[in-house]
Amino acid sequence: MNRTLALKIVLGLVGLLFIALIYPLLVSVRQEPALSMMLSLYVTLGVFLLLAIRNPAANRSLIAFTAWSSFAHAALMGAQAWLNMIAHRELIGVAVLIVIGVALIALAPPKPA
Repeated sequence: MNRTLALKIVLGLVGLLFIALIYPLLVSVRQEPALSMMLSLYVTLGVFLLLAIRNPAANRSLIAFTAWSSFAHAALMGAQAWLNMIAHRELIGVAVLIVIGVALIALAPPKPA
């Protein structure tokens, strides 16, 4: 499998995963408005990741943003879990975000010459 195809598969899986967050967004909109706002950003990002499948090289900055924001989110969640601010089961989300970030950085299209 070539790198571009692998990147397109990862973009599709991550895009669909992020779009699937629409369900918890709708369920938590009244109970946890801050969580709903954050999830709305992920759902929107999921749509753009699916659009990026057509031409990943033209969407290099979107791919980089997704990877690095996933690392930032994972770092914050990890620190919050370590400080007992959130439940330790949230570390599953930390692992998922790190895997997403690593996969996207590893498969990112090269800079144009």
